[in-house]
Amino acid sequence: MDFSFSDEQLMLQDVARRIAQEKIGPSAEHHDATGEYPLENIRLLGENGLMGIEVPVEYGGAGMDPVSSVLAIIEVSAADAAHATIMSVNNSLFCNAVLSHGSEEQKQLYVRAIAEGREIGAFALTESQSGSDATAMRCRAVKQADGTYVINGQKSWITSGPVARYIVLFAMTDPSQGARGITAFMIDTTRPGFGRGKTEPKLGVRASATCEIEFQDYVARAEDVIGAEGQGFKIAMGLLDSGRIGIAAQAVGIARAAYEASLAYVRERKSFGAPIGSFQMIQAKIADMKCKLDAALLLTLRAAWTKAQGKRFSTEAAVAKLTASEAAMWIAHQAVQIHGGMGYSREMPLERYFRDAKITEIYEGTSEIQRLVIARNETGVR
Repeated sequence: MDFSFSDEQLMLQDVARRIAQEKIGPSAEHHDATGEYPLENIRLLGENGLMGIEVPVEYGGAGMDPVSSVLAIIEVSAADAAHATIMSVNNSLFCNAVLSHGSEEQKQLYVRAIAEGREIGAFALTESQSGSDATAMRCRAVKQADGTYVINGQKSWITSGPVARYIVLFAMTDPSQGARGITAFMIDTTRPGFGRGKTEPKLGVRASATCEIEFQDYVARAEDVIGAEGQGFKIAMGLLDSGRIGIAAQAVGIARAAYEASLAYVRERKSFGAPIGSFQMIQAKIADMKCKLDAALLLTLRAAWTKAQGKRFSTEAAVAKLTASEAAMWIAHQAVQIHGGMGYSREMPLERYFRDAKITEIYEGTSEIQRLVIARNETGVR
């Protein structure tokens, strides 16, 4: 098996690393403390092709592959996971939705603006009462005689919701059909009938502003439908497979940052006259952290590679997301423990890594859902 990367992939990784280290890392503490949306940094990522990595050049993207996306997201996440959240949603969910299922007009209108970083995109599936059970959604889109749809309802936990210009929305068009009654729409948030609710006071990834959104007689045109009526659930599930690779990459970046901080610390910190890295208890932690980090990285790259080959990658994405998110949480936990009191202090980024890692076990499908996906795909039993 060839584990090498192409020159183009390494070049994109280098661009992401440079922006992460020079711009994102130095501002991460400020954005975490204030919850301020990092619009300037996101624009910079867009200008360098990082908001539409897999988007073809003709639509304003970098024209790269899923492995490139993983490499870039890891670099950004290692500097600040909140930036990686915004980046992942734009790349994996928004742009993929329109590229895979949208019309040519939709691609030109919406993908280019997002890929170039001129506008922010969002993905609206979750509702307060329907997290893992997307088919229980209450947001309704009622078709009118003239072919338009009148949308009413709310969505919750929308990443970039407070600032997004365009949103891929999933609403129920035919409740009697269950999952087959869900349709995807492109929402322009500047139109009448769209509103934003409170911004969530989150534990981690605080700079990736998240809020509720609501629709009151919002009128969507027939040309705003993504794909075909009734295909929304199928579209959403396919997009979440791609999104899980992005979150796995985010988790790897968090884990790597926590691991590298711990490695440096155990070499420098002395206790009882010796570096704490010489103590067997610490050495065991470092060894386990390294094993989990490498496993998470390789499984994430495998999922991205499988996607790039045009093969079905649902299981690989779920395995990567589950492994990487739980590795990130465990490694961040151990990093705080290794640093002791300083790990618990806000003077160091360890506690931020710990807070940020937790969300990777929840969004884009909880760890429990990933286990269901893996088991059902493996056994064929539903």
